[in-house]
Amino acid sequence: MLVDCQCKAFQNAVEVLGRPWNAFLLTMLQEGPLRFSEISARPNGPGDKLLSARLKDLEARGLVHRRVDTGPPVKVTYELTKHGRAFHDVSKALVEWGRELTKPGSRERARR
Repeated sequence: MLVDCQCKAFQNAVEVLGRPWNAFLLTMLQEGPLRFSEISARPNGPGDKLLSARLKDLEARGLVHRRVDTGPPVKVTYELTKHGRAFHDVSKALVEWGRELTKPGSRERARR
């Protein structure tokens, strides 16, 4: 089945994945709900300002749910919505594609 790359649905998906850190966050949240501090503590992750912006973007797109538990202390937890959990299948396909791209000799085979 050929994919229409000008299809609105395809463009929406590419737009989400094309934003820095979105795929990282969607993958991380597959583990289950996480607090902001747990996400920001991950090595090599985005800074707090960018992390906050990406989480707000994913929330606005309906992929992440933000829950505030009143304290003290106040705890903010992020978890995937139904649409966010659907990224699991996409991430598996991306991993398989990445493995193909990194196999020895893959560039030579791709030219054929």
